[in-house]
Amino acid sequence: MSTPNLAPRLSLQHLRTAVQFNAHLAALQYANRSISVRYASGKSIGDNRARDQPKKKKKQRNDFKHYDLKDAQQFSLCDAIRYVKAFEVGRAPTSSKYDLAVKLRTIKNGPVVRNRLRLPHAVDTSIRICVICPPDSKHAEAAKKAGASVVGEDTVFDAVKEGRIEFDRCICHQDSVAKMNKAGLGRILGPRGLMPSAKFGTVVKDVGTSVKGLIGGSEYRERDGVVRMAIGQLGFTPEDLQANIKTFMGEIKKDIGLLSDRVQKDIHEVVLSSTNAPGFSLNGEFRSPESPPTRDLAIL
Repeated sequence: MSTPNLAPRLSLQHLRTAVQFNAHLAALQYANRSISVRYASGKSIGDNRARDQPKKKKKQRNDFKHYDLKDAQQFSLCDAIRYVKAFEVGRAPTSSKYDLAVKLRTIKNGPVVRNRLRLPHAVDTSIRICVICPPDSKHAEAAKKAGASVVGEDTVFDAVKEGRIEFDRCICHQDSVAKMNKAGLGRILGPRGLMPSAKFGTVVKDVGTSVKGLIGGSEYRERDGVVRMAIGQLGFTPEDLQANIKTFMGEIKKDIGLLSDRVQKDIHEVVLSSTNAPGFSLNGEFRSPESPPTRDLAIL
């Protein structure tokens, strides 16, 4: 005798409902899974969300970055001269110049070191100087005797407006300032750094003395935390170069002292280079035990 099938019979409608329920349940489980969905490009949904978030701005430094000099190779002055001259072999003594770069520990966008000095051994004596003063006055005569290349008022104004700027420095007597300003030379000479100004000591009372100070003098200005200046000619002896460097460093220290109430500045590194040679960091010594005799370094 056969046993009857007591299991309940499911209709086709019941089966369809069960399948739809299971599919819906699987979809919910899939949406709640922690596994991220990736596109064909390899990026996930989380990547896109991170991309859409506003990026955090990188904190900007307010000072210039400097490297630790403990591990840096530094040279005495004589050793640096020796290596610099190796890069300048075959060049005329007056065609190349030694350059000194003084790197400062200082903040950005702060007061800068800027001045003019006369080195013990002049680097460039071919500078052309313009003096703005009455042409027939005693000041004009004193300027010409001191070595000024261009002297006058209206003739200088007309030449500048025509684009004939045949000078490297310009000073103005204090009695001619009003006439110079009326001529409107600021928009022409200003961008070139030639406009006379009392702030920078180029509006003077004694033009003769000022011209003598400019001939053979040098100007320097801090840019991006570094003060650079031509410090000597290739034909200078080590002693001549040492005297110029001492004078230059002394003036920079004075300038830093004058700014101490406004900003903190310190000398970080001094680098000697030349027109065609790389820079050599100086350790403050004149010569080392391995340095050649100074008389040999004076020979090109």
